[in-house]
Amino acid sequence: MSAEVSFVTKLLQSSMLWPAVMLCVLLLGLFLWFRRLAAALNGELQKEDLSAGVRFDLEQARSTAIATRQTCKFFFWAVLIGFLTYIAVAGTPMYGYTMEWINLAVRWTHVIAGIMWIGASFYFIFLENNLNRTHGLRDELAGNLWAIHGGGFYYVEKYKVAPKVIPAHLHWFKYEAYFTWLSGFALLFIVYYADARSFMIDPTVADLSPAASVGIGIGSLILGYVIYDRMCSSKLILDQGRFALVGMVVLGAMTYALTHLLSGRAAFIHVGAVIGTIMVGNVFFTIIPSQKALVRAAKTGQPLDETLGKKAGQRSLHNNYLTLPVVFIMISNHFPSTFGHSWNWLILMVMVVSSAGIKHYWNLLDRGLKRTWVLVVSILALVFMSVAISPAFEDSLDAAIPATFEEANAVIQARCVQCHSANPTDDQWPNAPNGVMYDTPEQIKAMADKIMTRAVRTKTMPQGNKTGMTDEERTILKRWILQGAKIQ
Repeated sequence: MSAEVSFVTKLLQSSMLWPAVMLCVLLLGLFLWFRRLAAALNGELQKEDLSAGVRFDLEQARSTAIATRQTCKFFFWAVLIGFLTYIAVAGTPMYGYTMEWINLAVRWTHVIAGIMWIGASFYFIFLENNLNRTHGLRDELAGNLWAIHGGGFYYVEKYKVAPKVIPAHLHWFKYEAYFTWLSGFALLFIVYYADARSFMIDPTVADLSPAASVGIGIGSLILGYVIYDRMCSSKLILDQGRFALVGMVVLGAMTYALTHLLSGRAAFIHVGAVIGTIMVGNVFFTIIPSQKALVRAAKTGQPLDETLGKKAGQRSLHNNYLTLPVVFIMISNHFPSTFGHSWNWLILMVMVVSSAGIKHYWNLLDRGLKRTWVLVVSILALVFMSVAISPAFEDSLDAAIPATFEEANAVIQARCVQCHSANPTDDQWPNAPNGVMYDTPEQIKAMADKIMTRAVRTKTMPQGNKTGMTDEERTILKRWILQGAKIQ
């Protein structure tokens, strides 16, 4: 009975109760509305006097209503079960363990969906670059390709606009993109927004409230897509080189701003989320509507607008160039030497430009154009950057100033053992993260290299500088480690 009272008490006292209730009510309302809409559209489709255009529009609207209804249903149960699970484990030893598994499940989904989406992007750009466009083509074809894979032969044809008769079963490549973005945003909430004070905020960068940091994060996604879409509607789009240059300048400005407002790790992942939002926005607002318009025109016998296909292809190509940068950012949280560096915004932009350069070389090679210098310059840029930010040469003065283990241990006991001990006192980590503990001199010495990387060079530990480690304390740790990390 006491456990039930405890659960109810925590439920009623939770600051997330009303946001969760309002979100569930909203999702339930949307589910019921779209279910009713799908039923109404299905009734309209039963009429026999519908024109081909009207029938197509109704079929597409019904398909969208059904897909949206199912999405609302899924997220309603996800939010409800997730919130009740959070309430049940909050403040218990199971909290860290449960959150880790939720993180794993959503991250796994995100990675799988992302692989499917990026794989499709790579494949179709490969097709576009390798089509036979000259030999033995029918007038209606833009190209064809023979291929062998998995023990079988495949033959692919691309039409200049559309075939005379649209097949009854036509596969649409869109849900991979949608699920990648939805799972990615869910992951943003689970990892960053749910504990914004630890993961979004770095007091040494900007002293923000959790609400402000989350607002900046979400706002950056909207702003990034709006700027990109306006660029695509301007004359810039007529010159792809100038478009790419202006786009990189804008992205660089956003990267600089985010790294000077949020923690390095949060800034990196939000730049990735901005890119991901642009990519899924291209699919949702341009590529799929253009393809639907082409199919509708073909089915109704209306004139086919070739510019629709070109516009969709253009946005698809933009997405293709953004794949390698966004994949790097997806894994960047494992490499604090990048996001934790004082020049992290510049490091990220070098990574973005260089990886886009590598993709450009790849795309040109698929078209039979070998531009080795593009690949060489891109790789050299990455090598030069890694050397420029390396800790190969330490400050000789720091290495010469004595620092004892007692001084270093005092810093660790004051700033680190709240999480890294056999019995953590931190409210988020009931168990030592990754099993790292600093309870004995031997344990501390064994992790000296990690301490140097995380606490000294990248300043990514303590997480969000939750315990307030000062630069002077980090210098003590550095001097002790440079002098051999002696414990006697």
